[in-house]
Amino acid sequence: MEQRKTYTKIWKDLSSDKNMILLAGPRQVGKTTLAQSISRSFTNHVYFNWDIPEHRKNFLENPTFFETMERKDPSRPLVVLDEIHKYKDWKNYLKGVYDAFSEDYLFLVSGSGRLDLYQKGGDSLAGRYLLFHLWPFTISERGRRSRDMEDFLKNPLFITMENAEEFKEIWLELSERSGFPEPFLSGRTRTYRRWSNVYTQQLIREDVRDLSGVKSVTDMETLYFLLPSKVGSPISVPSLARDLKVSYNSVRNWLGVFERFFLTFSIGPWTKKIARAIQKERKVYIWDTPRIKDPGARFENMVAQELWRAVTGWNDLGYGAFSLHFIKNKEQQEVDFLIANEGEPLLLLEARLSETQPSKPLRKFQDVLKIPAVQLVGESEGYRILPNGSQLMLVAPGYQWLSLLP
Repeated sequence: MEQRKTYTKIWKDLSSDKNMILLAGPRQVGKTTLAQSISRSFTNHVYFNWDIPEHRKNFLENPTFFETMERKDPSRPLVVLDEIHKYKDWKNYLKGVYDAFSEDYLFLVSGSGRLDLYQKGGDSLAGRYLLFHLWPFTISERGRRSRDMEDFLKNPLFITMENAEEFKEIWLELSERSGFPEPFLSGRTRTYRRWSNVYTQQLIREDVRDLSGVKSVTDMETLYFLLPSKVGSPISVPSLARDLKVSYNSVRNWLGVFERFFLTFSIGPWTKKIARAIQKERKVYIWDTPRIKDPGARFENMVAQELWRAVTGWNDLGYGAFSLHFIKNKEQQEVDFLIANEGEPLLLLEARLSETQPSKPLRKFQDVLKIPAVQLVGESEGYRILPNGSQLMLVAPGYQWLSLLP
């Protein structure tokens, strides 16, 4: 069994502060495996999965079924509630069990719908839980050598070429088989292709249809298949609506559904101190990277995944209020990524497949914002640190710098 030690550490940190922890992430990313791995560290534990008919029957007959578990010692039990968000009244249920049982039990609640946003109805769970996310494998997780957060914030341009060939190979594997555990660990591209076709069909035609109420499943599926060709540029909802011959609101709603069910994630523009910045359009990235055929767009998507994993993890751990953006102005000058914290810019990043000369927009916006900048290169064997006015800029292999992300 693959150990997700990075995420187990997050669980331990959060569960020391709160007795109900929510675990969210894409379908088939390993949430059940992680939850069961965590439960084995408890002498007393019980596992419930809404998708198992017998479990569902027992739950409906006795919602506090966990009280009947046979204990082996007096230690506090862990109750794992998997896919409970598929229960119509799940928020009220969790509120009730937390208020009644949180002193005596720990609860780990996992699901592939966005547990923090999925349903608007029901009583608020605010203050009753902490949330963390499980993502597909990334180079920083597979490399197992990330820096601590304090060190990263002090010097985000640090890099070492230690074990470069190993990380380059891992990066290639992620590019060809995605970071989802089943196809990645299989070591076979054909296994990935079979998995990807089934995964998309099941998720859109079953989970999304059943839980979101979307009726035009075929059109929504077509939109998803169009997205790989749009990676790297801000998404134009009106243009997509015209291509699909559907309404603007339908496309906008479907894009929201994709995010809620972790098929995609999106980042918005950074506008502070940026003259003539675009204001509304967002860039959309997908989790199933090998669907992207253009090498440059695929590389940018992989960089986006690494940065998204990092930013969400830092927020889950309470390191700050980090966010991920891009910069683009009306003159079409663009920098792929900007990491901010507490609304202040922290680091600029550009993703280039083979270009080792720093891009002109990266130099320009670094000069405006006065923050460190990194140009990540897909096809590169070494790194350089260059001056840009009063600031420094790192040009380095993407797989190497990203493997050090906290």
